[in-house]
Amino acid sequence: MKQLRASQVYIIMMFVTALANSTMFTTYAIYYVTELGLTPFQLVLIGTVLELAVLVFEGITGVVADTYSRRMSVIIGMLVMGIGFVLEGSVIWIVEWSTLLPVFIWMLIAQLFFGIGATFVSGAETAWIVDEIGEDKVGTLFMRSQRLALFAALIGIGLSVGFSTLAPNLPYIIGGMFYVGLGIFLLVYMKETNFAPQQKEAHVSPLQAMADTWMSGIKVVRRQPLLIMLIVVTIFIGAASEGYDRLRETFLINEIGFPQHIPFSMAVWFGILSAVSTILGLVAVRVMEQKLDMSDKRAVTAAMLLLFAARIGALISIALSTSFVWAMIGLLLISVIGILSHPVYNTWLNMNMESKTRATVLSMVSQADAFGQTAGGPVIGWVGSRFSLRASFILAGVFIMPVLVVLRRFISSNPRE
Repeated sequence: MKQLRASQVYIIMMFVTALANSTMFTTYAIYYVTELGLTPFQLVLIGTVLELAVLVFEGITGVVADTYSRRMSVIIGMLVMGIGFVLEGSVIWIVEWSTLLPVFIWMLIAQLFFGIGATFVSGAETAWIVDEIGEDKVGTLFMRSQRLALFAALIGIGLSVGFSTLAPNLPYIIGGMFYVGLGIFLLVYMKETNFAPQQKEAHVSPLQAMADTWMSGIKVVRRQPLLIMLIVVTIFIGAASEGYDRLRETFLINEIGFPQHIPFSMAVWFGILSAVSTILGLVAVRVMEQKLDMSDKRAVTAAMLLLFAARIGALISIALSTSFVWAMIGLLLISVIGILSHPVYNTWLNMNMESKTRATVLSMVSQADAFGQTAGGPVIGWVGSRFSLRASFILAGVFIMPVLVVLRRFISSNPRE
């Protein structure tokens, strides 16, 4: 059996997850809003349950990755998420067979699978690849994998529109199957050669060993001001993102509407939006690869500052939009900013972490994101339901503003040599 290099396995992992996510999430609003009839507040509550699962389980699963195996953690996570997505797509059939639980409760159960599975993967996959290829090469790999993942997303957009036309729940079924297939693939091809499980005394229980790893991660964070700053930044980013991510499609469907003179279905419009944003993202990532030195900590931080400032502007623009074209431009801008931010943010996180506790610290950062989304998401959702979705987008922009202050101070305290 042909062996694959760690970088190849990582790229395949990112490609398939991007394909699965694009297949599911391009047209998910049609399934959620028009088929299942979920309200804006219910949409945000679904996201809140997801983030609560992350908040509770992230620390446990991150420690499992550092104490026992990053490979094992990633594989478990892929399989659990796959099961959750298949369940989510099957909800509409389940409630037809049995009225024991309402649709909303089944969706919450599916989100628990999603959240728990995501915590097994979160941090572990990054810690694994950094250890396998080294910190000096990982920034370039993140950019390359992001570019290839965008190509996968384009394929997934077509699949999503096609399957959604057949049945609104099919994209979730297919996406879940992609995740299960990826878990099986990783079971065969993913190797772990540069990670040694933390040694523990013979009398130390597994729970005590994980607790020791967790405490080591806390000590790493406490003695590095940058990591404390990362966690603070992530809380505000999470608070801003949850409401917008859950409500943007509802905003288009209920408040802006689609052009009536163009005979496209809702699925096609969402496909066009996703395809255009992905193509623009490909161009933007290519330009950033050429212009940004991903090994320069100060340059990476400055890039993050610019990206988040642009995100605030785009959120305010969407809130003020009065036409479909105006709203589409704002949505496309935020999407491209998100595409660029992912590899930059991941590189920034990994520049100041020790290998032995990398997955644990990354899990702490993910918990900070989950805490921000759990605390901020319902507030933004309530504002959207009580006042308007436009007000919720403005509030999301306000939540990001403290991030700019923190990043600006970091740049000022680290002058260019």
